[in-house]
Amino acid sequence: MTMIVEDFKNRIFSLDKSTSPQEGFKALALEAFEYQREHCKVYREFLDLIGKGDFHPSSPEEIPFLPIRFFKSRDVVSAPAPGNGIVFTSSATTGMVPSHHIVHDISVYEKSFTEGFRLFYGESGSYNLLALLPSYLERKGSSLVYMAEKLIAETKANGADGGFYLYNHDELLSTLKRLQAEGSKRKTILLGVSFALLDFASFVKEQIPDSGERTKIFSDVIIMETGGMKGRGQELSRKELHTRLGDAFCGSPIHSEYGMCELFSQAYSFGTEWFFTPPWMKVLARDFGGLNIIDLANIDSCCFIETEDQGRVFPACDGKKSVHPAFTVDGRIKNSELRGCNMLID
Repeated sequence: MTMIVEDFKNRIFSLDKSTSPQEGFKALALEAFEYQREHCKVYREFLDLIGKGDFHPSSPEEIPFLPIRFFKSRDVVSAPAPGNGIVFTSSATTGMVPSHHIVHDISVYEKSFTEGFRLFYGESGSYNLLALLPSYLERKGSSLVYMAEKLIAETKANGADGGFYLYNHDELLSTLKRLQAEGSKRKTILLGVSFALLDFASFVKEQIPDSGERTKIFSDVIIMETGGMKGRGQELSRKELHTRLGDAFCGSPIHSEYGMCELFSQAYSFGTEWFFTPPWMKVLARDFGGLNIIDLANIDSCCFIETEDQGRVFPACDGKKSVHPAFTVDGRIKNSELRGCNMLID
């Protein structure tokens, strides 16, 4: 079975080269369901509990989705052997139980985020990549920090600029000024959690009151927010967050990254409310606006996740190299716990 799983991992990352990626995704999703029903104890128990233990879906839409809260109390694993010692944890706020995602094969996560980033933003080195991730850097087990570390390393290896910043706003602003003054041929992506980007935005406005000068410095910068207020200040809608960031950074495009420790793949938004997924990830809407996610990169845990996020799916909204419908994230389902990685409200 190990060789079959390894072959599965190779096939999911070939979907973007397929002549019929939707059909390929359907076949892989149904294959993953049969495999995980047999090998994922938590998922099998859940299927039995809801009376679907012997169910054979004919489409991905019929597959039962495991409530994401199981990652808080159980080890959700499908791999037949122990992993490599890495466990990703969610950024739960004080008093909340964090989720944990046991990583069996870290190469699958690395392949997923590097190929997903390449699909939407181009090869490593196409951008300078700066990361503003305080609090995430200050704890262990952040999948976001792991992703940023690897992408920055690839970026620097290909001749671009990259680095992490905590609360050293002076240094970050100096770096952005230097890149602008050097006339870098590359655009710069500033990846950050929401509260840190808002803090940096306030700092920039204080240091550079003149909007014309700010426009010049940020003319080739893309701001990429990952959510994450973590209870720091007023909770904001994504629209309000983008408005405040756009005001401080004078019209720089505001992109968004949607990910979580329970998923090995990420979706991206490019200045609109719509998020787009790589070919091995698909988002479905369930009753009352909840979002279900199929992430085939989760083959060693569970590919079928019932999230506690609300949103909408737009079948007619395609593009951005995405073979699946776009979706929005409109807030949290009532009475669900707030998540550090996506703490935005309606």
